[in-house]
Amino acid sequence: MKCPGCGHEENRVTDSRDFDNTVRRRRLCLQCGFRFTTYERVQTGNLAIIKKDHRREPFNREKLASGIRKACEKRPLPTGTVEKLVDDIETELHRAGKAEIPSSAVGEMVMERLKALDHIAYIRFASVYRDFADITCLKQEVDTLIANMHPASQLPLLPDEEIPAPGRKRKRMPANYSTDKLRQSGREL
Repeated sequence: MKCPGCGHEENRVTDSRDFDNTVRRRRLCLQCGFRFTTYERVQTGNLAIIKKDHRREPFNREKLASGIRKACEKRPLPTGTVEKLVDDIETELHRAGKAEIPSSAVGEMVMERLKALDHIAYIRFASVYRDFADITCLKQEVDTLIANMHPASQLPLLPDEEIPAPGRKRKRMPANYSTDKLRQSGREL
């Protein structure tokens, strides 16, 4: 393992932690003292993806992650969400025990997880993956998504008691203005 700082090959592992199917190692270069992190992942058999035009291509984890990152760009997702999603999909693909998997199956796995994670990221990914012919197809997908949403999962914009009646404006009174003063002045509460 070469140091990214100086290129020296001798380093020492200072910390090692296991995650699902990955090992994270913190390393220290013995020449320049630079600290860096490496990740080790078990490489299980060669997995091929069958494209729509029937070409076979080796599974590329980074290509999958890049597509998901584009869909999730500028969305309020916790750090590491995309990597976890890619890990889950890769693990499921290897558990299937097949040497070749159609790209459509991978796309459906991604869409299923994005739909549960973030609706905007889902629509972004679906618009590229399903290659919508026109705006009507996109609208149908959004309408289907809205129809299947659970109202309980959405928060109201304003609590019911704060919504003013239409057409009637209320005057705001100072916070220190007591209700006794209002009654004395003859104003309605």
